[in-house]
Amino acid sequence: MADTLTSQTLPKTSATLTVRIIKSFTYRTEKSLVLHDVNLVETTVGQLKERAGQAVQTQPGWKPYKNVQLDTMKLYTKAHGAKTQNLIINLDHDDWILSDEQMTLEDLGFENETEVSFFNRADYDAFKQNPETSWAC
Repeated sequence: MADTLTSQTLPKTSATLTVRIIKSFTYRTEKSLVLHDVNLVETTVGQLKERAGQAVQTQPGWKPYKNVQLDTMKLYTKAHGAKTQNLIINLDHDDWILSDEQMTLEDLGFENETEVSFFNRADYDAFKQNPETSWAC
């Protein structure tokens, strides 16, 4: 068991995912939402969006994020995988954008401890054109 990766310790029917809710790309404002007991076999991209959006609207601590029009998810990293140099989102691999809302997370290769970004697509496209970050004063 000592050689088992953490991405393989839980069954695909009870995975833990981290959803990086992005408010601002420019100011690198994001908050992580940890979802437990996600059934990767049955959960679709659309259902994951709904679950994360519902958490932002109803759980305490999310008030600054409630007005963000979250509409797009993109794979950030899988457990034990390489992470991007950009601290807010990986700007390469647009093929990692989860555009088919009917696909199951298992079909997309999700594992326990996968991280996904949830953001506004128009904001992402604008940031990609000019990936400058700022610091609030």
